[in-house]
Amino acid sequence: MRILVVPDVVDRLTAARAADALALGWRRGAPHDVVLPVPLGDGGPGLLVAVQASCGGRVEVVTVPGPTGEPTPATLLVLDGSEGPTIVLEAAQALGTHLLDAPRDPGTTSSRGLGVLLAAALDLAPRRVVVGLGGCATHDAGTGLLAGLGLTAPALRRGGAALGEVTAADLTAVAGLRERWAGTRLEVAADVDVPLLGLHGASALLAPALGASDAAAQELERGAGSLVHALGSLLGPGAVRAAAGEHGSGAGGGLGFALAVLGGVLRPGAAVVADLVGLDARVADADLVLTAVGSLDPHTLHDSVVATVAARALGHGVPVVVVAREVVAGRREWSAAGVSGAYAMAERPEQVEALALADDAELVDALAARAERVARTWSR
Repeated sequence: MRILVVPDVVDRLTAARAADALALGWRRGAPHDVVLPVPLGDGGPGLLVAVQASCGGRVEVVTVPGPTGEPTPATLLVLDGSEGPTIVLEAAQALGTHLLDAPRDPGTTSSRGLGVLLAAALDLAPRRVVVGLGGCATHDAGTGLLAGLGLTAPALRRGGAALGEVTAADLTAVAGLRERWAGTRLEVAADVDVPLLGLHGASALLAPALGASDAAAQELERGAGSLVHALGSLLGPGAVRAAAGEHGSGAGGGLGFALAVLGGVLRPGAAVVADLVGLDARVADADLVLTAVGSLDPHTLHDSVVATVAARALGHGVPVVVVAREVVAGRREWSAAGVSGAYAMAERPEQVEALALADDAELVDALAARAERVARTWSR
């Protein structure tokens, strides 16, 4: 059998390390099978590692401002093509929560580093730029990103708390930025599908997870609304409101919105990564697909790497088996999503708790052990 191993991040394990663990276990359980590891992701941390593992490419290192302004190394993955390169970059490398020594008010962090990284990508004359959004410590609706691309108004650099101070005069150069990006396909791999504004928007759902109080989240919402109004007066209110309402425009604390204003196409991150690594062709050539996730629950069955893998495999009539730390969704739910089998690494509550606290080596062992048992059931 040909086994395609395509996991997401599993708790603290990168998708690449999870793929290696699953492949190791499957080979132990079914040594006669051909096993191909292809790590995936949703646009968050680990995107570049996952894409490079499947596609190769060369890396360019750029020093950018981190979320609090400190010099931070970030990388561009350059995939050469006959019509020009595709450049893949990961917002979390410049703006990730892991770059903060301690929790920080998201209203005070800036996305300027991502703008600097995008400018470096554009200097390489790409045909296409793919931006992964996820794991960011910023919530400034992309005003810092605009500053990193060359806009000079001081309020743009000061984070989400200064959004209400941004005026239309501060944003007049956005039209020039849109023209600069017009010849490049800008694609956004959004890890969440929330819009910029509203009760189900970025300030309501994402800012509290970064440590914003209810009052601060409301202030961020008002500031983002003010920014939409200011940009609308320059670019047309209908088009700007449409960008703010797109699924994924709230990703990265509103970075999706700013990229949409520049002409970016917002897509679910897992689908973007799947296309980058040629998942459909790989699935068509497989007899079984093995994927993994931290928790298999209704959310992951709706909007995740698992959901994307199951949908692509269903189109080719290839069974999908999921390994997870815990399986919360019922058989009816995961069967309806196109999953043929779901197996938990931990079955009793105390085992689930122990795995949640386990170190990376223990997680690798648990994944490999479960994959070995699954192989003995599914291999023929």
